Amino acid sequence: MEGDSTTINITETPKERKGKAPLLAAPPASKPVVPKAPKGGYKRCLAIFDVVLRLAGIAAALGAAIAMGSTDQTLPFFTQFFQFKAQFDDLPAFTFFVIANAITAAYLALTIPISIVCIVRPHLVAPRVVLIFLDTVMVALTTAAAGGAASIVYLAHNGNSDANWPAICQQFNDFCQEISGAVVASFLAVVVLMFLIVLSAFAL
Repeated sequence: MEGDSTTINITETPKERKGKAPLLAAPPASKPVVPKAPKGGYKRCLAIFDVVLRLAGIAAALGAAIAMGSTDQTLPFFTQFFQFKAQFDDLPAFTFFVIANAITAAYLALTIPISIVCIVRPHLVAPRVVLIFLDTVMVALTTAAAGGAASIVYLAHNGNSDANWPAICQQFNDFCQEISGAVVASFLAVVVLMFLIVLSAFAL
């Protein structure tokens, strides 16, 4: 009959099924979340090294002050009116040396808490700026003291014929050895202070 309709079923072969894409795409695989390293790690390491250097500077400056302040030698021979004796306070340069190195040692000890603050909060800038300024002042003070004492030590070892200044280290050997060691320790403190300035500048 004309009103009847015929239905034709078309079956798919397995090859045709393989060629079709799925209606719902599989969700993309999630990437593993890698935790970020905390910022300021190197600044914290620099702050720890800053504390170590300050402790070394305290040892150098305090050792220089004690070595110079305890320098005293008396020769075993004397006359009726004179006694041959050498002390650090006979020369103002050595007295200034002792005071300057004692101030430097005290300063380094007082600034350790500021360095500890930089360890706890490495991103702070103000403590670093303060340390750079104060360390520069201490470099100038300690260098002036060490340089003045070094010039006297040189004259004590070599003398100066133009100024009629005889060398005294042949007689006061122990005295010269002690003041020479004190000057070397003071210059070590200067080097430590310079390293501290560079360290604070890198940490900014």
